[in-house]
Amino acid sequence: MNLKINGINIEVTDALKDYISTKLDRIVRHSDNVISATVTLSVDKLEQKAEVDWHMAGKDLHLDQTDKDMYAAIDLLADKLDRAVLKHKGKKQQHQHRAEPSGKLSVEE
Repeated sequence: MNLKINGINIEVTDALKDYISTKLDRIVRHSDNVISATVTLSVDKLEQKAEVDWHMAGKDLHLDQTDKDMYAAIDLLADKLDRAVLKHKGKKQQHQHRAEPSGKLSVEE
């Protein structure tokens, strides 16, 4: 997976990079078809915002979360992203198992 971290009006430190990568590693375990992720961190007065563009095979997700603390915003964003990835995975599995067996006839005696 390609991971890119951008900062708008904020310096992205090594601690923030490590924190984001550990949070996203947990989500990558749920979905093995992740192509790339771009995380954008921004600060607007007292509002800390974390956004992610998550590109998977067959689906692109864009999520954002705001909070007063950047680490809390990243935590909430990771939880939201995890739910969205699991929801997509569940929908994908439902469509694969909908096929009915063909060619089987029941014979009554």
